Amino acid sequence: MSEPMIVASGLAKGFTLHTQGGTRLAVLAGVDFSVAAGECVALDGPSGSGKSSFLRLLYGNYRADAGRIAVRHRDDWVDLVTAPPRRVLAVRRETVGYVSQFLRVLPRVSARMLVAEPLRARGVAADAALARADALLERLGIPARLRGLAPATFSGGEQQRVNIARGLIADHPVLLLDEPTAALDAANRDRVVALIRAARDRGAAIVGIFHDAAVRAAVADRLFGFAAPSPRPVG
Repeated sequence: MSEPMIVASGLAKGFTLHTQGGTRLAVLAGVDFSVAAGECVALDGPSGSGKSSFLRLLYGNYRADAGRIAVRHRDDWVDLVTAPPRRVLAVRRETVGYVSQFLRVLPRVSARMLVAEPLRARGVAADAALARADALLERLGIPARLRGLAPATFSGGEQQRVNIARGLIADHPVLLLDEPTAALDAANRDRVVALIRAARDRGAAIVGIFHDAAVRAAVADRLFGFAAPSPRPVG
């Protein structure tokens, strides 16, 4: 079996709903999880069960209330729960890629430059990074006439494909995918599925939310289930 890339143990996360009388929503409690290199795990469960929150914990966007999230980074393990911010940023830059449901666009920054940025952050020369961005955008069906434009003017599906290209360009050893095909038609969905499978086959450890059953069946090796949370008042 391939080596694990993420190992989470005893993971807990809750949120206080201040607009609802201080109700405490215990979204995750005692979660144990692992994903290996070359494996794709699909998160399964009803809306509100904590799937997106779990992905954000694995990326270090949320700080866990309890537990440990060990990520294999270079030749070492980093616990994202206790690591300082600079260490978390280094893990994101080199090891863990993330595709959210929404593209965060920057004014006047072209699609190809936005996609190339993760490579530039790792020291890749501008020409090489832009060439890789163009190739990936081409594969995702973004025509050359659009690549020099800011994606704020793009359709939702076009923005999502730019988002996917940005998330996949650096060949991170770990990929976190939050509904990567939600805004796509069938043809573009199939393009993205092919890229996800290629990433898995090259050895990436992938954790994703795929509400489309056909996409889930095409890419996932196994499911990891979540139950709906139960609100409880703060004690």
